[in-house]
Amino acid sequence: MMGSVSSHTPAPSGPEPSVSDLEDAALRALAQLSGRGDPEAFQALLRISVAAGEHLGVSARSVAEAASWSAVAGAAGTSRQAAWSRWKT
Repeated sequence: MMGSVSSHTPAPSGPEPSVSDLEDAALRALAQLSGRGDPEAFQALLRISVAAGEHLGVSARSVAEAASWSAVAGAAGTSRQAAWSRWKT
């Protein structure tokens, strides 16, 4: 199923993990899935790819709301107009 971004947020169970820790965990999971060589893992990666794209948009809009589209552009290494055009909706 390739649905929309889930709005479910699990209840915190301790200190919030750092961005670096979350990135490391995500990269490890992607590497493990890509190394399996089976259709189920490939389908999981496809679903993750869709979700990652949706979450990029959510994050970009959050950064723009909290700071500016220029901040989004700076983080993405692109122009403000390109960032706005890509992630405005």
